[in-house]
Amino acid sequence: MKNWIIEGIMEDGGKFRPSDWVERLSGALASFGPDHRLKYGPVRPFIFKGQKCLLVHEALEREDPGAFAFVKGFAISNHLRICDLESQKK
Repeated sequence: MKNWIIEGIMEDGGKFRPSDWVERLSGALASFGPDHRLKYGPVRPFIFKGQKCLLVHEALEREDPGAFAFVKGFAISNHLRICDLESQKK
């Protein structure tokens, strides 16, 4: 799988709530560096089509299969739109 984006829009076109879901999910998978600043890993906030989304780097599946399964399951169970970042650049 390539890098992919989870949009805050559900498959039926509705907006996903709560509105801070991107920050909550990416923050839960982030860590603090030696400078005491939040460091995002392969899951981070991302602006796509003017909307806050979640960017999931392909390395997540390899580096942390459990986190990958959680993020993918979250998106699927909440009927969120998922797209491949590379296909959107064309």
